[in-house]
Amino acid sequence: MSRYLGKSLFLLLTVLASLTGGLLSCSQYSTKPVSKGYHNLTAHYNAYVIARDQINQAEQILFQARQENYNQLLPILLPVDSMLIQSVKPQLDDAIKKASLIPERHQNSQWLDDAYILIGRARLIKQDLPNAIEVFKYVNTKGTNDDDKHTALVGLMRAYIEATDYTNALNVAEYLRNQPLNKVNTRDFYLTKAYLHERQGEYATAAGILDATFPALKKGESTARLHLIAGQLYDLIGQPAKAVDHYRQVLKSRPSYDQSFYANLYAIQSSGLTGDKKRMAQSEEMFDKLLNDRKNVDLKDKVYFTMGLLEARSGRIDKAIKFYSQSIQAAGANTNQVPYTYLEIGKLYFEKKADYDHAKVYYDSALALLPKQSPDYAALVTRKKTLDEFVQYKTTIRTDDSLLTLSKMDPPALDKLLDKAIAQRERDDKAQVALAQQIVDRATGGTSNSVPGATNSNLQPAERWALYNPIALSQGKQEFLVRWGNRLLEDNWRRSNKEASVAIAAVNSPVSGASPANSVNPNSPLQQLDVSGAPAPSNAPVDSRKTQRDAMMAKIPFTKEAQAGANQRIENALYKLGKLYKFDLNQPADAIPTFEQLLTRYPNTLQKPEIYYLLYLSNEQVGKSSSWKDKLIAEYPNTSYARLTGQTVTHTSNSEVQANKTYTDIYELYKANNTTEALTRADNALSSLAGTQLEDKLALLRVMLVGKVKGVDAYRQALTEFVRDYPASQLLPHVKEMQAAADQTTAKRK
Repeated sequence: MSRYLGKSLFLLLTVLASLTGGLLSCSQYSTKPVSKGYHNLTAHYNAYVIARDQINQAEQILFQARQENYNQLLPILLPVDSMLIQSVKPQLDDAIKKASLIPERHQNSQWLDDAYILIGRARLIKQDLPNAIEVFKYVNTKGTNDDDKHTALVGLMRAYIEATDYTNALNVAEYLRNQPLNKVNTRDFYLTKAYLHERQGEYATAAGILDATFPALKKGESTARLHLIAGQLYDLIGQPAKAVDHYRQVLKSRPSYDQSFYANLYAIQSSGLTGDKKRMAQSEEMFDKLLNDRKNVDLKDKVYFTMGLLEARSGRIDKAIKFYSQSIQAAGANTNQVPYTYLEIGKLYFEKKADYDHAKVYYDSALALLPKQSPDYAALVTRKKTLDEFVQYKTTIRTDDSLLTLSKMDPPALDKLLDKAIAQRERDDKAQVALAQQIVDRATGGTSNSVPGATNSNLQPAERWALYNPIALSQGKQEFLVRWGNRLLEDNWRRSNKEASVAIAAVNSPVSGASPANSVNPNSPLQQLDVSGAPAPSNAPVDSRKTQRDAMMAKIPFTKEAQAGANQRIENALYKLGKLYKFDLNQPADAIPTFEQLLTRYPNTLQKPEIYYLLYLSNEQVGKSSSWKDKLIAEYPNTSYARLTGQTVTHTSNSEVQANKTYTDIYELYKANNTTEALTRADNALSSLAGTQLEDKLALLRVMLVGKVKGVDAYRQALTEFVRDYPASQLLPHVKEMQAAADQTTAKRK
C-alpha cells in the first residue's frame, strides 16, 4: 500500500513539473518554438481575427451609409466623418481593445505588427488622427516585416491627407514609390495617392493614377464608384471622350441603381462636349426613357437639370432656363439638387445675359439652400455681395431721382399723386387682409386661429400655406420673375407705364435717403402677419390720410440741403456703380455710360481725375478710341492717374537736383511765415516737379500752406485732394491723421 501511494505521489509531481515547465516555456518573451506557436495561435484567433472583422464590418457599414452628392466631384476615398462614425464607434472601440491584447500578452507573436496596424486603422476611422499617425509611425520604425511596414506607411499617408498635411503625405508617397510593394499595398497606395492629388485639385494626375489602379480591382459597387469618379475627373480636365468611356465602365461593374442612373446622365453631358451628333440624337430618347421610368420619380429633377445643362452648352439660354425651372418644380421634398439648379440659372443671367437683377435673385435662393461646405459656397458669397451692392446703387439712384422729380412738381399735382397712392394702398391692404383670411379659413376650416399651415398636419403638402414651404416660395418668386421681371414691391407694379408708380414707390421706399449709405435694402419690407394671418397694424388705430400724406411729404427733398443730400447720394452711387461695372462685373461697356452720366450731372465731382482715367481704360478695353487720356493729362497733369497713363512730364538728368532746390526755396519761405508767396510758388512748381521723388512732398507742403492762407475748409479740401491724387504715397498715413484732426476741429466748432 505504501509502495502504491509512493508511486502515485511521484506521478503527480512529475505531471505538475511538466505543466509548470510548459507554462514557463510559453512566456510571451520566449523564443522557443512551443511558446511562439502558442502565442501565434492565441493572438491570431482570440484577438486579431475578431478585431479585423469588426473594423472591416464598420468600414462596410460606413460605405453603405454614405451620402453621395452627385452634384459635386465625389471623393476617391470616403473622408473621415465624425458624425457618421457614431453608429460604429462602440464597434471600433472594442476592436481596439481586442487588438491591444496582442502587444499586452503576445509580444513574441507574428501578429504584433498586424495588431498595431488594426489599431491605427480604427483610430483613423474614429478621426483620432494624432494617435493614428503615431501608431503607423511606430510600425514603420519597430516593425519586423516589410509588407507590414508598407501597409503602415499607406495608412500614415492617408492619415496625413485627412489632417490636410499634404507635404508629409507627399513625402511618404515619394518614399513608397520606390519600394517593392505587394499587390494589396500597391492597390491601396495608388488609391490613396490618387485621393491626395484629387484633394489638391490635381485632377489629371488623380485620373491617371486611377486608370493604373483599375486592373487590380474586382467588379462591384466600390469599383463602379471609382469609374464614376474617373469620368468626373476627365470631364473637369476637358477630356469628355475618356469620361464617356469610364461612365460606360460603370454600367459593366455591377453598380448600384443611383450609380447607373448618374453614369447615364454624365455620359449624355460629356457627349454634348464631344460633338458626337449620333450620341446627342440618342440622348433625347434616353431622356424620355429616364423621365418615363417609374423608378426615377424622385430623380426627375436631375434629368431636367441635365437637359438644361446641355441646352446651355449649346448656347440656347432661354431653353436651358426653362428646363432648369422644370427641374426645380420636379424637386418635391428632396431639395439636394435645387441650390445647384438655382446656381446655374444665376450664372446664365450673370454671364450670358448680364441681367444682374435676375442673377441676384437666383444667387440669393442658391445661397439659402447650398451647404456651407460646398466648394461653390465661398465664391457664391463673394458674387452675391457684388450683386447686393449693384442693386443697392441702382436703387439709390432710382429712388433719389424719383424724389427729386417729386420735389419739382406743382403742389396740386403732387397732392393728387399722393392721394392716389394712399387710396391704392388702402385698397391693397384690404385685398391682402381678405386673401390672408381666405388662406386661414382654408387651412383651419374656419375654426382655428393658429398660424396657417403650421399646425394642421391633416393637410396635404400642396395644400399647406406656401410661405411655410421654402421650395414653393422660391418657385413662386421665379415664376413671378419670368412673367413680370424684377419689380419693386410697390403699388401698381403691373403697369407698363412705371413713371407714376416709381414716384409713389420713392415716397414709400425705406431707402429714400434715410438708410445708411452701406445698407442693402432694395425693396420695402413685407408686412408682418399676426397669428390669425392678417396683416399686423403698424399703428393702432390706422393712420389718417393726413398722417400718411405728411409721412410721404417728409421724404421728399424740398429744401436745398435735402436736395444736395439726394444729389450727393446719386453721385456716390454712380461712381461706385461705374467701378462695379468696370472691376467686379468686368463690363467696361456698361461702365462707360455710367461714368459719362456722372460727369454730365456732376461736372465738379472730386473723383474727376480717377473717372477720366477709368474712362480711358474702359474705352481701350472695348477697342474704342477716346480723348479721355488727353483730357486727364491736360486738366490734371500732376495726379497719380496722369502718371499711370505713361504720358507724364519728362525730366532731364538734373531734374532731381532742380526739384530739391525748388522745394528748399519754398520751404524756407514757409519757415519765414511768408505763406502767401510760398503758396503761389508751390502752385506754380507742382507741374514742373511732376514725376520726381519730391512731388508728393511738395504737394503736402502746399496743403499745409493752404491751411494757413485759406482756412480750415480749404485745408480739408486740399487734404482730400491729396489722398485722391497720391494713393501710393508713403506720406498717406500722416495725411490721414491730419484729416482726422481737421475733422475733429470742425466738429468742435459746430
